[in-house]
Amino acid sequence: MTERRERVVVVGAGLAGSLAALYLARRGYQVDVHERRPDPRSALTSPEGRSINLGLSARGMRALDEVGLLADVLKRSVPMRGRVVHAPDGDVRFQPYGVREHEILHSVLREELIALVVDAAEAEPAVRFHFGSRLTRLDRDTATVEVAPTDGGPTTRVTADLVVGADGVFSTVRQHMQHGRRADYAQEFLPWGYRELTIPVGVDGRPRVRLEALHVWPGHEALMVAHPNRDGSLTCSLFTAHEGPVSFAALDSPEAVRAFFRQRFPDAEELMPDLVEEMTAHPVGHLVTVRTAPWRHADRVVLVGDAAHAVYPFYGQGMNSAFEDCLVLDGCLAAHPDRAAALAAYEAARKPHTDVLAELSTANFVDLRDRVHRFGYTASAAADRVLSRLLPDRWASLYAMVSHTTTPYADALARARRQDRILRTAGAGLAVTAGLAVAAAVRAGRRRSTGR
Repeated sequence: MTERRERVVVVGAGLAGSLAALYLARRGYQVDVHERRPDPRSALTSPEGRSINLGLSARGMRALDEVGLLADVLKRSVPMRGRVVHAPDGDVRFQPYGVREHEILHSVLREELIALVVDAAEAEPAVRFHFGSRLTRLDRDTATVEVAPTDGGPTTRVTADLVVGADGVFSTVRQHMQHGRRADYAQEFLPWGYRELTIPVGVDGRPRVRLEALHVWPGHEALMVAHPNRDGSLTCSLFTAHEGPVSFAALDSPEAVRAFFRQRFPDAEELMPDLVEEMTAHPVGHLVTVRTAPWRHADRVVLVGDAAHAVYPFYGQGMNSAFEDCLVLDGCLAAHPDRAAALAAYEAARKPHTDVLAELSTANFVDLRDRVHRFGYTASAAADRVLSRLLPDRWASLYAMVSHTTTPYADALARARRQDRILRTAGAGLAVTAGLAVAAAVRAGRRRSTGR
């Protein structure tokens, strides 16, 4: 008699859901993935105005490497060795991400990455994908779901051993799992939204700007960032308020669009020949942070990715933290034969750190918008780089720890704060020393002038 494989239903076939399906299949589960949208490998456009570029960093790389996908992903990426900051005054400066060769990010197209992960999961005999299939009901106590075709048709009832909610920021699994329970839930929309634009290759077929970098146009009322693509183009995300004098709502004519860019991003307009057309045609996306608890119910339901902890995109960690969820969940399932204990250990290991990531992502929005082009920020970053070279095993910037290591987010923040205290103390000490030296020199000069 063949031993029964435990069954998992994954709701959501985005990046987190597809990678979770792959991990779970290799853990020995039979996995069915239900996704309300069409197969992403056949989609012609990025869904729902979402960014089509992603920055892959150490956490995501480790999770992909564990399932043998990293090498294929890196072949499809463009390395970003730092950021190029286009200041409002026209100054352009390169800021390296780190001091070591591996301390870089990798720009990858969302659609290519999803296709690769779905292909890998679907290649597992134990995984089946059901596209155009939406969740209508979840019984959290029995891990029973009801799903229905999005184009109409009868509802199907499926009973599993575990349901994984990977269905994004507005998760239906989360709503059903937490219904009637003492659950915490906080959702915060940033007053700003974003719209995708393009810097195409030049007429000579070459990139119009330095390719192996993230380009940033800071500004208090509007911010733009651009990720490089393998064809030499860059995909830009323009961030500004939804409503108000400076907002997407105010960009209601070609003249308004051109005046907006000439005033705030003076060197960008000439790089974007399709600017006006794209501003008209492309939707405005929303920016949402979600904090919630619990993430799991008994041994039956668990959340991963944005369903558990959506964050603003300004630290580039949304995808990376979702991939890390899959890796940590897999490790907890391996370490705890009792699945309820495994799910509890997973939430305990992840939630404190993803809460900190939400704080870091909000703070980095302010940095990118207002500080990256200012002397104080660049001087602090330079000091971090010098100390990282001098003390490679003892000093690392917060950005380096978040992006280039797998140090848990809260631990990275705590260490960065200790380092900041050391720098402030050292700075105060240097100031006192300099003051004493000046005073001593003045006294010595006075003694010489009086003959004493």
